[in-house]
Amino acid sequence: MNCDKSFRRRWLSLFVENQTGVLARISGLLSGKAYNIHSLTVGETQDPTISRMTICLDADDKTYEQIKKQFNRSIEVIKVLDITDASIRSKEVMFIKIRDITDKDRAEIFQMATAFRFQIKDMDKSSVLIEAVRTEIKNDSILKVINERFKNIEVVRGGPVAIESISMQDR
Repeated sequence: MNCDKSFRRRWLSLFVENQTGVLARISGLLSGKAYNIHSLTVGETQDPTISRMTICLDADDKTYEQIKKQFNRSIEVIKVLDITDASIRSKEVMFIKIRDITDKDRAEIFQMATAFRFQIKDMDKSSVLIEAVRTEIKNDSILKVINERFKNIEVVRGGPVAIESISMQDR
């Protein structure tokens, strides 16, 4: 474990050209230098020629500065925003498929849905598919409870996306 106090979670938002291969080049910049990505999400913006990437990683100050400089030198990168210390709104999508359930299990899952504010998206006689669009920490809590109670589960997480808040109250 790195004891350096500057080693912490960092957030970058990149505006990039929406072209084939840009995601591979951006992630290649990180993996080529052995920088560890916690999550990377990407999607088209209101302008179909531009995509926005949300990158979350753990790094010390020196490494983080190097990463930002590399992105700023990249031809496909239009703008780099460091939102690490900004007030942000962040959510991630998580799907959990729970198999081999009983009627009693299903009733318990519906109660959990109310308590944890996730949605039942699909089900059949022996399975339930839930969707949680929450913060990463809240999704971790949901997953912990599901893992403690059920054995046959499948989890897919999309990774967090983030945007700067409008007011400081949102932090």
